Amino acid sequence: MSHSSAPDVSERVLATDAPVIVKTKQLMAGASGVLSLAQGVVHWAPPAAALEAAVALVGDTRVSAYGPCHGLPELVEALQAKLASENALPGHEVMVTAGANQAFVNIVLTLLDAGDRAVLFRPYYFNHLMALQMTGGARGVVLGSCHPDSMHPDLDWLEAELAGPRPPRLVVLINPCNPTGVLLARAELERAAELTRRAGAWLVMDNTYEHFVYGGAEHVCIAAPHILHVFSFSKAFGMMGWRVGYIAYQGAALGEQLLKVQDTIPICPPQLSQHLALGAVSAGRPWVAERVSDIAGNREVLVDALAPLARLGPDYLAASEGAIYLWAKLPPGCEDDEAVVAWLVRAHGVCIIPGSACGAFGYAQAWAASSAAAMS
Repeated sequence: MSHSSAPDVSERVLATDAPVIVKTKQLMAGASGVLSLAQGVVHWAPPAAALEAAVALVGDTRVSAYGPCHGLPELVEALQAKLASENALPGHEVMVTAGANQAFVNIVLTLLDAGDRAVLFRPYYFNHLMALQMTGGARGVVLGSCHPDSMHPDLDWLEAELAGPRPPRLVVLINPCNPTGVLLARAELERAAELTRRAGAWLVMDNTYEHFVYGGAEHVCIAAPHILHVFSFSKAFGMMGWRVGYIAYQGAALGEQLLKVQDTIPICPPQLSQHLALGAVSAGRPWVAERVSDIAGNREVLVDALAPLARLGPDYLAASEGAIYLWAKLPPGCEDDEAVVAWLVRAHGVCIIPGSACGAFGYAQAWAASSAAAMS
């Protein structure tokens, strides 16, 4: 018996949102000379010494072999030292992953069953939602709200949700936040940590933009056995295509379970990429800080450009203290954010992210890490 068409794909993947970055690239493909303020990429390359070391290893047969599942021991050790000295996270285990997105998928598959509830605060990072959708947890996603005038997560709402009859099993916070650029204070993190601890819930902290803070602000990490931290090399070290991230967590027992997912998805993180990451760790925070300071002017250009929105009210332009993003509410009459994005590409040669991709219709996100030449 023959069939005229292929079988259906899974309900999980059908329920997963289409990737917005792919959409924006398709939108720009039909136009020339478009400046993309959509996908968050920096304009600098990895540290030169790290690249040279990686080039020297290309012919080494060891980097073509399978590596340790958790990551190269020397990189793991260097990251543990970095966590202790820079993030106040001593005594943490480390699992190196193929980027921060894979780190988050590892966590979701390790900590959540299909019926468990997970909290994302809207506007959320779209790949966090997609990871929950494609692993079967879409029906359990609970969208918390942010205060409209500050875009900080509503922790009073979280407290009530965690005290309810079906408390969430996992809560996700991003600090600094993608997409809003909001930086969470120590008191907010400590409260979220205590609320989740009392409820017996996991707290996942996405620290991808830890290096991107401005105006003397401070990025803070909180340590506890129920908290997992996600970090990335992509942005700060210009290693987007090398795909290196890592998870910091407490407890060998948790590591054994994370290892099951790690061994199934990448088997091991890319060896050559990890050697480059080791060189990046050696270059360290001073190398990153010099480059982050260069984009401060770009941010000011965008803030000035969006000043008319800020004059409409306190909820029209988020007070970004971190990351590389600005988050804005579109003016009256422009609530169709996808139409606004298409118009900007067509009429003005600029592409941004529609807020609807982050669960916030009528908003938009732009990033401010383009090269100085492109932003001038």
